[in-house]
Amino acid sequence: MRNILIIITIGIATVTYGQQMPQFSQYLRNQYMVNPGAAGMYDFLDITIGGRMQWLGFKNAPKTSYLYASSVLSKRPKVKYNPSLRTSNGPIRNPEIKTGKLKHAVGGILLADEYGAYRQLKIAGTYALHIPVAQNYNLSFGVNVGVSNRAFLKDRAQTLNMMTGVGTDPTYDTYSQQTNNNTMDVGAGVYFYSDRLFIGIAADQLTRDYVSFGSGTVNFDPNMHFYATAGYKIGLNDNLSLTPAVLVKYMGPAPLSIEGSLQFEYKEWLWMGLTYRNQDAIVAMAGLNISRRFKLGYSFDYSVSKFNNYSSGGHELILGVMLGR
Repeated sequence: MRNILIIITIGIATVTYGQQMPQFSQYLRNQYMVNPGAAGMYDFLDITIGGRMQWLGFKNAPKTSYLYASSVLSKRPKVKYNPSLRTSNGPIRNPEIKTGKLKHAVGGILLADEYGAYRQLKIAGTYALHIPVAQNYNLSFGVNVGVSNRAFLKDRAQTLNMMTGVGTDPTYDTYSQQTNNNTMDVGAGVYFYSDRLFIGIAADQLTRDYVSFGSGTVNFDPNMHFYATAGYKIGLNDNLSLTPAVLVKYMGPAPLSIEGSLQFEYKEWLWMGLTYRNQDAIVAMAGLNISRRFKLGYSFDYSVSKFNNYSSGGHELILGVMLGR
């Protein structure tokens, strides 16, 4: 009994202090997943679907699937059919980031995150207000409001009563029947940006478990998470640019997490990059605009921690759809 309680306690502590929120290696191309203030940065409907598998080699290793969409609330002129768009040659450049005007934007997120015997399902809606502070700079304020369902998947855990040697335990059975809980999730962010610069500060799970409902009685203890991002795009020549960027994450009492990235872009069409996540991983990334409507990105995480002896790395794949561009 005592050993079982210790195992359960360690498991909950690991979830509480280690990885409550999913990790995204391609944050540079998915700013909205880090900061709700980035919703509506582009003047079209931006839809992205992605999947991430972490710590391959471990059973029930973390894996995340997500779908998000964001768009500005404005009347755009209808784009007339132009056959040349289908036959034009050359690379398809990145969409333009437009500033200097007031914009209202909305968005939504669907997310499924699993780590060990724990699962989180989340749905949230977003509103962002973009205010021009200069011709080439906007300052946006965004907020997420949604609901998260957290559950303990008892079929992924093994128990053994040390007193009887039988693989069942009344205390564990009672615990596993009460671990399905729903909480309101609120996040907010401030995002300052131009076509070259971005600086953002955001927070998630601001309401923690203050608003909860459902049949579960176990407290998953969701903690507030804080994010800071910054980056600047430097033109090296007519075809090549370099964007150094940083992502800082904090959730007390866990240590500060810092990611430094370098991303190269060729003709604003093909991009490649490297990220170092302190005491965790080196990430290699690549992607391109397949057409005016579709974009694709892939990243591989190579662990530089003790996990490297047991894990074969992690993969993340994203597919974006740009409608009304």
